[in-house]
Amino acid sequence: MSSIKEIQEEIVDEFAMFDDWMQRYEYMIDLGKSLPIIDEQYKDEDHIIKGCQSKVWVHADLDQDKVVFTADSDAIITKGIIAILIRAWSNQKPQDILEADTDFIDEIGLREHLSPTRANGLVSMIKQLKMYAVAYQSQLN
Repeated sequence: MSSIKEIQEEIVDEFAMFDDWMQRYEYMIDLGKSLPIIDEQYKDEDHIIKGCQSKVWVHADLDQDKVVFTADSDAIITKGIIAILIRAWSNQKPQDILEADTDFIDEIGLREHLSPTRANGLVSMIKQLKMYAVAYQSQLN
């Protein structure tokens, strides 16, 4: 199993293959299509991420000692963004998620290429995923 750091480096390398942001957006849209899709029953107010312009739902489960995330969004770019975060953090221990940095997001230039509302949404997504990790970490202790 790859560490969060290794997965983040893979993502940075993948984005580095593209020359321009149009190609990167297309790649993000593709990533969104491979997102582990949330079960319909979790597409409710309890699982929606506040602070996102578009609708984003996230659900987390604890599988043995690892957090498994599923998500969906009604916007293709946003779906790509949450797919990147989930790829980096799903199937990882809660403690590792809590300790993980998000520098890789800046390394691929994502934050600077998002509109201010989407950038705020990104911050909200990160917060929400970390909140799940906090909750599961306290269950494991």
